[in-house]
Amino acid sequence: MVVNSIFEKHGYTPANTTLGEVVVEPGTIPGATMKLIETDLLKVGFEKIDDKKVRIIEKLKNSIVRKIHHTDYVDMKFNWSSVLVDELHLDYNYLSTLFSSVEGVTLEHYIIKQKIERVKELLFYDELNMSEIADKLGYSSVQHLSTQFKKIIGCTPSEFKKAHPKDQLRKGIDSV
Repeated sequence: MVVNSIFEKHGYTPANTTLGEVVVEPGTIPGATMKLIETDLLKVGFEKIDDKKVRIIEKLKNSIVRKIHHTDYVDMKFNWSSVLVDELHLDYNYLSTLFSSVEGVTLEHYIIKQKIERVKELLFYDELNMSEIADKLGYSSVQHLSTQFKKIIGCTPSEFKKAHPKDQLRKGIDSV
């Protein structure tokens, strides 16, 4: 809504607006007006991404975040490479190599870190037990989840929950 209102303020309506992406008909917005729109977007925390490779990375991240953080109680036992290839219509090896070169971390590690942040969120809400959390996030077992959690965080989920007040359990998704 915020992004659409900025475009409309300048007399343009995007063809489509989704998480992390605004589609505008090419050549419809003059350069000077686009600069004003970009300035207004920066004021509210958004920036224009022109580089094709950076756009691909953003699409990858948005897809991963959407599936892990915004999909409630859906079985995540799927092949990430297949899902990402289907969504982005690009070869997985290319996506993985591009992601690693730009972000400095493997795509697999990024997915694991996002899953661990989701575990922290689910621990915070205390609605599911560890078995349900492991199942929800596509882990083969609670032990697998606990092992991965300990590698990333430095302690088991139960130790983490005991040691941290609820207001310190999570990081923002974009800072992962």
